[in-house]
Amino acid sequence: MIAYDFTGRHAVVAGAGGGMGEAITLALLDAGASVTAIDVKARPASLASYDDRLTFAQGDLTDAAFVEQTIGTAGRERGGIDYLANVAGVLWFGRDKSALEMDLDVWDEVFRINLKSFVHTARSVVPHMRSGGRGGAMVHFSTIQWYRGDANPQDAYQASKAGVCALSKSLAMQLAGERIRSNAICPGMALTPLQARWDTEEKRSAVASYAPLGRIGTPQDMANAALFLLSDAASYITGIELAVDGGLLMRM
Repeated sequence: MIAYDFTGRHAVVAGAGGGMGEAITLALLDAGASVTAIDVKARPASLASYDDRLTFAQGDLTDAAFVEQTIGTAGRERGGIDYLANVAGVLWFGRDKSALEMDLDVWDEVFRINLKSFVHTARSVVPHMRSGGRGGAMVHFSTIQWYRGDANPQDAYQASKAGVCALSKSLAMQLAGERIRSNAICPGMALTPLQARWDTEEKRSAVASYAPLGRIGTPQDMANAALFLLSDAASYITGIELAVDGGLLMRM
């Protein structure tokens, strides 16, 4: 694994209560960063030993006032904000289906969580990146699923995640002159709480066999990609969508 040094830097991770967000939070802490982690879920046990460099705020990322207050306080107390990882998201099988028939209240709620919450965090973080004078970097989590249609769709999920890529690219263009970078990560199949349906070894083996690399991705795979895009090693990269999918897009 590549060793990054984020000592003296401060990151905000939205959606840090499990899965990819938890892995990114741990990776940033292990690389020396201070982290403000936010999630509607409680603080994971894995984050219990980082009290000096970790602030965990439990609350609703769709609540703009909560997000602004939490990030504003963190930016002042930590002396600025260098990074943002937008990882929050929901995938509601059964409720999220074809746009032609699903409950549009569900559609709106998925968009509030999967896309609008990313707007809340970006609006709160960017002023701190600007005032710090050294730029910054953001990663926003989307999915490869929005690249294709689906006979059994989750249309709100796919459409909202397409919006994440559009938002990231727009932010990248708006902020490039201030040395603030914005990129999107598009995971493929990944073993996270969103995919609790893969609950047997037989199911996981069948899913893994579809990926050219022959395995299902892990939260750590996504954390590795996120740390690269946030790091100075990616200082000439902005406005891209990075597929982290074991080659799955080659099958589409």
